[in-house]
Amino acid sequence: DPLLEALGWDVGNRAGVAPAHREVVVEYSMKIGSYTKAPDYLVRLDGKPRFFVEAKKPQVNVKEDIGPAFQVRRYAWTAQLPLSILTDFDELAVYDTRVEPKKGDAASVARLLYIPHGELVDRWDEVAALFGRNAVLAGSLERFAQETRAPRGATTVDAAFLREIERWRELLARNIAAHNDALSQRQLNYAVQMTIDRLIFLRICEDRAIEPYGALLGEINGARVYPRLLERFRDADARYNSGLFHFASEKGREDADTLTPVLDIPDEPLRTIIGAMYFPESPYEFSVMPVEILGQVYEQFLGKVIRLEHGNAVVEEKPEVRKAGGVYYTPAYIVAYIVRQTVGRLLEGKTPKTAAALRIVDPACGSGSFLLGAYQLLLDWHRDGYVAEGPQKHKKELYQSADGEWRLTTSERRRILLNNLYGVDIDAQAVEVTKLSLCLKMLEGETEQTMGQLRFFRERVLPDLGNNIKCGNALIGPDFYHTDQLSFLDEEIQYRINAFDWHAEFAPIFAAGGFDAVIGNPPYIRIQTMKEWAPIEVEEYKLRYHAASKGNYDIYVVFVERGLQLLNLNGRLGYILPHKFFNAQYGAPLRGLIAAGQHLSDIVHFGHQQIFTGATTYTCLLFLSKAGQSIFSFVKIENTSAWSASDIVPIFELDAGQVTSREWTFVGGGAADTFQRLASAFRKLGDVADIFVGLQTSADDVFIMRYQGMVDEGQLNLYSESLSREVVIDNNLVFPVVSGTDVRRYQLLPYRQYIIFPYTVSNEKAQLIEDEKLKLNSYSTFIYLEENRSRLEQRERGKFADQFWYRFGRNQNLGIQSRAKICVPRLVDVLHATLDADGSHFLDNVDVGGVTWRAEYARHGLVYLLGLINSRLLAWFFPFVSAPFRGGYMSANKQFLSQLPIRIIDFDNPADVVQHDRMVALVERMLDLHRRQGAAATPQERSVIQRQIAATDAEIDALVYALYGLSAAEIAVVEGRA
Repeated sequence: DPLLEALGWDVGNRAGVAPAHREVVVEYSMKIGSYTKAPDYLVRLDGKPRFFVEAKKPQVNVKEDIGPAFQVRRYAWTAQLPLSILTDFDELAVYDTRVEPKKGDAASVARLLYIPHGELVDRWDEVAALFGRNAVLAGSLERFAQETRAPRGATTVDAAFLREIERWRELLARNIAAHNDALSQRQLNYAVQMTIDRLIFLRICEDRAIEPYGALLGEINGARVYPRLLERFRDADARYNSGLFHFASEKGREDADTLTPVLDIPDEPLRTIIGAMYFPESPYEFSVMPVEILGQVYEQFLGKVIRLEHGNAVVEEKPEVRKAGGVYYTPAYIVAYIVRQTVGRLLEGKTPKTAAALRIVDPACGSGSFLLGAYQLLLDWHRDGYVAEGPQKHKKELYQSADGEWRLTTSERRRILLNNLYGVDIDAQAVEVTKLSLCLKMLEGETEQTMGQLRFFRERVLPDLGNNIKCGNALIGPDFYHTDQLSFLDEEIQYRINAFDWHAEFAPIFAAGGFDAVIGNPPYIRIQTMKEWAPIEVEEYKLRYHAASKGNYDIYVVFVERGLQLLNLNGRLGYILPHKFFNAQYGAPLRGLIAAGQHLSDIVHFGHQQIFTGATTYTCLLFLSKAGQSIFSFVKIENTSAWSASDIVPIFELDAGQVTSREWTFVGGGAADTFQRLASAFRKLGDVADIFVGLQTSADDVFIMRYQGMVDEGQLNLYSESLSREVVIDNNLVFPVVSGTDVRRYQLLPYRQYIIFPYTVSNEKAQLIEDEKLKLNSYSTFIYLEENRSRLEQRERGKFADQFWYRFGRNQNLGIQSRAKICVPRLVDVLHATLDADGSHFLDNVDVGGVTWRAEYARHGLVYLLGLINSRLLAWFFPFVSAPFRGGYMSANKQFLSQLPIRIIDFDNPADVVQHDRMVALVERMLDLHRRQGAAATPQERSVIQRQIAATDAEIDALVYALYGLSAAEIAVVEGRA
């Protein structure tokens, strides 16, 4: 105690905070032989676990004994804490508990500090810098985890446990399939999943002292293990009623499991699995493993399915997971925020009695992470409310634990779970995992003693969640079965579609108007991908949902529309989803739907910040109100780590009138008025200019070819390794081609790479040259030539690489390609462009777009337009209308360039003409300065020219401010001074 007090922790709770918020929790460890059930001290801050301290008798050899080290590492690793302390008062050791503990590890493995008591005073600063209260408050533990590279073998508990249960799945699948010939693939998946779920549930209950420790382990001695396990499972049903062990029909409950009791499961796989669940074989301490981690593991686990192949069981990724590149679970801080902004707001002003009527649903619940978050919030809210009113008034709802903490009774936790939480998922296995997770959450903190009253009255502890968590297609209703096509669908397709009748399955809720809250992370699947395994559903969604009516939609837009339909008149929706629908064409119907009902309530926009580890999905949090409202809040997050730690960011309230079916661009604060004026007072680039893409290839085939000549010689001789013959091409068909890296602000386009383009360019249609030697494919022919690395410094025309690529494809915009144009990279960190004054260069569609005036505006000239596009003002404006990408880049394609405000010149107004001519002169000077700078041979020459470039840039910016009529205050906003 004095050690922790010296580090600044309130061990004795002198501050008098509620037990749930005490900084130091002292565990009264329960011994089972040589095995300790809990660490001695848990140190918390803001209610969140920070580190463990395991305290041993002074006679223990902390430096050498492997048992105590393994123990503290096991606790902290399972709880996902980065550091923890082991001490016997004579010695103090600090462990990096990101490293998976393994049986037989030396005491020195993953040990960060070892300090004998004689050195503690001199090295106190080392300890305090990590574990002092002020240091932890300032983020010392998070900083350690971020800045210190995890040691070799640092496997997170979720990754390790996933690896473990995947091994169990393969082991069970192979053995069950081999011994039960009549099983279908669907039945095999069910049997394996339920067996694993049952074992995990009972094993966790043992570590929580709800079940006798070692009970499962005792069942693997001797033959016929599975029949003995079945008896234990039946006993568990009598105690828990969770649905996990439901083998016999009962009135009011869902259908019983009649499959798994009759299975033949060999002894060996069960012995292997159960043995791996116990100390010292197991590195997991289930008593401190948060249920949320189990959910994260199962989220990944459910991404694979067992398939029967010639009677053998094979585990493979589901098609939707394979196409998406994996499964990405929602971070806990995102779940918590969405739950607070939906369920939390709905609880405001309510009492426990009125809160009982709240109905919360996740229509794509997966492993149940959002329902777990909502359940935790409800548990805390009820407990704090009862304590505030006076614990003596709520003896049925509260009891006091051994450490003085007030807790909700088991029956109250069960009541809340049954009353408030609902979920649907199309995956039957996900439904079972959600039930398992919620049941384990309900049992958190419970022991055999705390549940004694229920046992005394022979009342089952857990609720059967069959009426709360259901399997079905949340997007397709029962009317699907009325269609004529149903008779043509085979059984597997009907099972896959699994139409779901919300109004029948949750009749009392819809009789009362619908759900109060819809929360979750709906799936993100483009229909082009989904057509591969669910083509019928894709067409059904188009017919049923307005949000799916335009273009190649993503399924998450359908879940938003469905979520709105599920809400009652005062309900709230909170999702995390891609913000691509803000600007994408397919998002227009959903944007219009939200706008029509003024449903938009709050947006948290993450820009290019990545929320899902390993994914490249750019997301936002979308909150909708069924009732509609005249204003909504908008916040742009620049640093997710800082935001998740504090939630303190500028939030702007905007008028609902800004929400339409057109692209969403929301700007708050001092920038809002300037942005809105520019966006509304000037013509848009898309109205006055043609914005086009470069040459497009389908890249059906690629042939590596060798260069055998020079353009300067009048022809290019090629030898095709694939065709085994020469191809001769006239040099009149060779053109320089521009990629994104070639386009630099105001700089000349390089002659770095070329394209052999077998078209005549004398007419608009670009007729293909009839050369027999080029008829290699019925498509048009493109050949890309790229310098090799040894020639990257060569820029002169006529020199090519030793190898290049031959592509087939179709041409677009050839007539525009060969004209003078402004070139803009398709991906930019700051908007910029350059000029192809003579139309000499072709554009690579992937990297570069071109801009030319429409005929009626051609008098302005491209030089004038180039000055506007490269100005500081439009560079400031552009991020508001573009889509962000990782690394701070923005998309500069036609959709976003079209929204740039363009100052049109009135050539009948002399003042306008003067400004126009001044702009042209300045930009021509800028082009010349960049040309000279590129040719400068010495650093001094380049430095002198750079100063002139900076001065000219400033003149152009000042002129643009004048052209657009910016005030001094607006200029300060644009330049970041206000």
